[in-house]
Amino acid sequence: MNPTAALHAAADAPLTRLLDAVPPSGWSAPSPCEGWTAADVVAHLVGTQRDFLGTHGADLGAEPDVAAGPAGAWREHAARVAAALADDDVSARQFQGFFGPTTVGEAFARFYVWDMVVHRWDLARAVGADGGLTDAELDLVEAGADTFGPALHMEGICRPALQVPDSADRPTRVLARLGRTG
Repeated sequence: MNPTAALHAAADAPLTRLLDAVPPSGWSAPSPCEGWTAADVVAHLVGTQRDFLGTHGADLGAEPDVAAGPAGAWREHAARVAAALADDDVSARQFQGFFGPTTVGEAFARFYVWDMVVHRWDLARAVGADGGLTDAELDLVEAGADTFGPALHMEGICRPALQVPDSADRPTRVLARLGRTG
């Protein structure tokens, strides 16, 4: 398994477990993402990954119907993404990215895996589940935020950072950097 496929699998497992545990009434719950329900967050993850990979030559087949069942749609989508990322030719495909020359694998790992981890926390908050992030996930979120620079707080990415006391725990500090309250 190439590094990008491994990172996707590591981010997908806890996300899928969370989605599979959401009761039907939970999908309409508001998320920390302003104006989005829990189902909207899943639709965002599916849509952005499909757009990115499709733009770079990966065929993910028909788009799953998130409205009909967000958890099932995610499982279907994630399996197709895993298959695409396992293809070393797809992961190694080069292109000119927002931050300069890169590969599909590097860009997917840098942003889309990061997005999965952050939005798993959002989804957990929306449905009242444990949104705890591991130290490794917090490392990934911080590293991503560091590399995004000012782009982190562009419209549609993250809200402005929140002030928290110096005594705040690490998850609270990391999430505050993304405009989220821990």
